[in-house]
Amino acid sequence: MKRPAVWRGRPYPLGATWDGEGVNFALFSENAEMVELCLFDAAARQEQRIELSVPTDQVWHCYLPEARPGQRYGFRVHGPYDPHRGHRFNHHKLLLDPYARMIFGHLRWRNSHYGYRIGAKAEDLVMDRRDNARDVPKCVVVEEAFSWGDDKPLETPWSDTLIYELHVKGFTFRHPEIDPDIRGTYAALASPPAIEHLQRLGVTAVELMPVHSHVDERRLVEQGLTNYWGYDTIGYFSPDMRYSATGDIAEFKRMVKRLHSAGIEVILDVVYNHTAEGTHLGPTLSFRGIDNAAYYRLTPEDPRFYMDFTGCGNTLNMRHPRTLQLMMDSLRYWVREMHVDGFRFDLASALARELYEVDRLSSFFDVVHQDPVLANVKLIAEPWDVGEGGYQVGNFPVRWAEWNGRYRDAMRAYWRGDPGLIGEFASRLTGSSDLYQHGGRSPHASVNFVTAHDGFTLRDLVSYEHKHNEANLEGNRDGDDHNLSWNCGVEGETGDPEVLRLRDRQRRNLMATLLLSQGVPMLLAGDEMGRTQNGNNNAYCQDNEVSWLDWEDLQRDAGFFEFVATLIGVRRRHPAFVRSTFFRPHEGDHREREIVWLRPDGHELTDADWRHPDGQAIAVLINGDAIEERNARNEPLRDEVFLLLCNASPKPVAFVVPQAWGEGPWWRLVDTALAGATGEPGSVYPRSSYCARERSLVLLRRSAGVSRDE
Repeated sequence: MKRPAVWRGRPYPLGATWDGEGVNFALFSENAEMVELCLFDAAARQEQRIELSVPTDQVWHCYLPEARPGQRYGFRVHGPYDPHRGHRFNHHKLLLDPYARMIFGHLRWRNSHYGYRIGAKAEDLVMDRRDNARDVPKCVVVEEAFSWGDDKPLETPWSDTLIYELHVKGFTFRHPEIDPDIRGTYAALASPPAIEHLQRLGVTAVELMPVHSHVDERRLVEQGLTNYWGYDTIGYFSPDMRYSATGDIAEFKRMVKRLHSAGIEVILDVVYNHTAEGTHLGPTLSFRGIDNAAYYRLTPEDPRFYMDFTGCGNTLNMRHPRTLQLMMDSLRYWVREMHVDGFRFDLASALARELYEVDRLSSFFDVVHQDPVLANVKLIAEPWDVGEGGYQVGNFPVRWAEWNGRYRDAMRAYWRGDPGLIGEFASRLTGSSDLYQHGGRSPHASVNFVTAHDGFTLRDLVSYEHKHNEANLEGNRDGDDHNLSWNCGVEGETGDPEVLRLRDRQRRNLMATLLLSQGVPMLLAGDEMGRTQNGNNNAYCQDNEVSWLDWEDLQRDAGFFEFVATLIGVRRRHPAFVRSTFFRPHEGDHREREIVWLRPDGHELTDADWRHPDGQAIAVLINGDAIEERNARNEPLRDEVFLLLCNASPKPVAFVVPQAWGEGPWWRLVDTALAGATGEPGSVYPRSSYCARERSLVLLRRSAGVSRDE
């Protein structure tokens, strides 16, 4: 390789930046003694090193006027190898740039990737001197220019948002109408068949499981498995190229642009709480070798070890300004350059830990809230981590929505038939004001879900009481044992028609409750068409038919798909189900009351009723005409009157249908015990009661002169 011209360059921006004439390289390391920029030929075999010996403000930099997009590179960082002081520099290891916009190739696992000599008596205290450059991916200089046209953020209001959580590969890999050459990629997700399905269903946002470049753990690879979910990030700026059909980052941008054209936002599931380098016995791939003491939370008593609030071996050090800058620069990059609309933060409580306790006013929140680039993007927290005090549902500040784990648990338990839950059920159904109202937040702070990637699918939730994770090769010890599931009498697959009818009803109950609850609903991809993982509730390593959507399910379960799509349409048309404020308590005239809770006999619930240990049936009247909601133009959002009947008991329950609210007939919109997309809509007037079958949900609507068609 010809030695290139080298100029001093600039310390900002970090990473490799093509300016149209050359490339500036900049790498932060507070404790390094010297840095080498390593350039590779197109085959990534020949290496040329450029010494960077004089940093600016702890940033090592240079400018190569002859470098161009496509140049492959990495770094070697010199400094002390002294684990007891928190330093793990090892210049024998080629390191990935934390700011790399593209990472090419896959990690081939070798002992040479570890900074210490495996098998030494002193464990990780003896430095390994083998070179690993041949077997690690390389960073690539990219061309950022892209023709976005008139694409701009959709800024869909939270009140109109319905999230669909999916895996880029799993959603598209078996779709029969997508070109086989692009299945499993960003291009496939942007294809007409994929977008058509999302539009038919009625979702407004896709939440992509991690698409940052990640590493498959050595243990999994040696067992013939992979880290399919991708929660072991190694590159916070690089879209994972295993999901690229073309091998360029423009494919991701084209995907976003096409989804936006279809009215669908793109939310990324991001993992800023830990990296793929694991514990002190993990490999040296990037951050550990660049500046271990700056990037990671180390134990104060012995910095050789890591503080682990994530269960993944390490925790990124958000107390260090450069680590915080890394996260913020990454978020801004995905908004500015990739046009994404929001982020879901994995184990977000770990990011908020200033010292040990979760700090609601930590630097993490401060810098996010004041950043103008992030001012209008959606921010969603997974509000827990594995550390003490890490369960923080309801405690994130304004502007944040949260995965509401209490909603999931309450709805699963209630429809399973657990008694005495009507109070908890009512709180979750109406937006969880007990969790969010005190902090000045709205019902939209609650991202409601019954299922997510982590756990049973909806079909499995009503088919299995126990996890069946044998395929993960961990002796079925992995995954959660507390699933709040019910198999309806038979564990797993069955041909019993009665069991199958009950399971179908239970799916309808759970889905209808989700879509009629206040807050932001989130669906798991495939639940709308009966996807199963055969009882595996932790399919993180199953890059196969266990995890991929089987699109033949859509034909086999067409009725359920139509049920879900129809209910989404009901939700979209009626502002009574998408309030931006919590229901007001009111004791006045019944026509002025926004919400009334009723016993099956038609009387309002008393304090004793709320506390009744056997309560399983409840009715809620939502008076849309009295709700003081207004749109952006300050116009009142009036709606009709709705009566929701919920019977989780194993016996039919006759509910008195009140006649005091409005005039005209009550129209049945949903009955989960009946056949058809929403249970054969029809009038129930002048009957004074409605018999809700065992384990069923009914939705009635009242409005004089309203057509029966919904």
